[in-house]
Amino acid sequence: MIVLDGTIVNVALPSMQQDLHLSDADRQWAVIAYVLAFGGLLLLGGRISGLLGHRRTFRIGLIGFAAASALGGAADGAGTLFGARALQGVFAAAMAPAAMSLLTLTFTDPRDRGKAFGVFGAMGAAGSGVGLLAGGLLTEYLDWRWCLWVNVPITGLALLGLPFVYRDRPSVTGPGRLDLPGALLSVAGLVALVYGFNRTEPHGWDDPLVLALLPGGVLLLGVFVLVETRVSHPLLPMRVVLDRVRGGAYLTSALMLAALFGCFLFLSYYAQTVLGYSPVRAGLTIMVLVAGSLVGSIAIAGRLPARVSPRMLMVPGLLAMAAGLLLLSRLTADSTHVLVLYLVPAQILIGLGLGVVLTIATGLATAGVGAADAGTAAATFNAGQQVGGALGTALFNTVATSVTATWLRTHEGGRDAVTAGTVHGFGTALLVATGIMLGAAVVAAVLIAPRPARDAQPSS
Repeated sequence: MIVLDGTIVNVALPSMQQDLHLSDADRQWAVIAYVLAFGGLLLLGGRISGLLGHRRTFRIGLIGFAAASALGGAADGAGTLFGARALQGVFAAAMAPAAMSLLTLTFTDPRDRGKAFGVFGAMGAAGSGVGLLAGGLLTEYLDWRWCLWVNVPITGLALLGLPFVYRDRPSVTGPGRLDLPGALLSVAGLVALVYGFNRTEPHGWDDPLVLALLPGGVLLLGVFVLVETRVSHPLLPMRVVLDRVRGGAYLTSALMLAALFGCFLFLSYYAQTVLGYSPVRAGLTIMVLVAGSLVGSIAIAGRLPARVSPRMLMVPGLLAMAAGLLLLSRLTADSTHVLVLYLVPAQILIGLGLGVVLTIATGLATAGVGAADAGTAAATFNAGQQVGGALGTALFNTVATSVTATWLRTHEGGRDAVTAGTVHGFGTALLVATGIMLGAAVVAAVLIAPRPARDAQPSS
């Protein structure tokens, strides 16, 4: 539900805009409001999860997310819609680390833990693709409002299962235990980075606000790290990120998401603009990648971690994704047998690699931490993915648009030339994404220790 809501409204944006009379400049806030609140509040949400208890935080997050979704679906204007989307992000920022923490504390047996994270990783890997398809189906056959209302019945099912969830206890108590300076710095820094990267698409890297947000975000996070080394109850204890394997998992997943976010954008564009598919059919095309991720998560990563070292799973998975991105970069506007020779094989490679790497990295992100740090470790993992995804989208769009503009200046023609130039720009951007994915493979090879997952169990 959390991952799905990051993409489900994308397909519905034109219908939202028409129904609520949104301007072209304002409609993007239906997406940005959610992303900013989610990404900016993750570290705070992880800490609160430890303070209140992960199960209690999960329940609060579920109910709040459903209420915000119901409000957004009933919106009669821009303010209500954007506010509801921001509220969704707020509750998602509490729910995501709580969910990962509960999973870590519930499954301690290596074999069961691998299967559990396999299923969990499959949901995360499939969420974006399912969101695009679900958004198309709901918008085309029902109404865009159901892209938000669909969360209410999902929440109802989750609440029915909540009595069976592991009952943890709050790790610490007392109002003085919350690191307020760290919370303010982390929220401000993460929001500045995520919004800055998102703003580069419509306004460019030389936009004055972008030039202020990106360095400012880095500076704020630098001050945040300095503060965290000096306070008695830090929001982010440095022991969480300085562990070699755990830190490697954070960095690898951030780079992986930076490389992949542009891939999803290209697949959607190519299927609808070049192949002429409807939004629903385009969403069905991406289901090949989703199916591959399910196989990678459950059948491979969910079964092997207790017997095979994480490095031996993550590095091949990252190389498979790099190969898939490289294959997609070879597409042209007039590629023949595009499904058989390009789209299907590339999506299988990317999907399998994504399922394996995301599952293993998710397990490593909270491995070896106690209940008190589980929420923080999970939140750090998610925050890295949000920043990586925002950076990847911004970088991908910048490369694609600049290469396309250069190509169009040297080629004449009408609409076909524009399409060919756009696909050429996407191809170049995919080559950059391939390089980032190879960099992620190097990071995993260097930082992820060659030890089986059974050696990295949570400590009390």
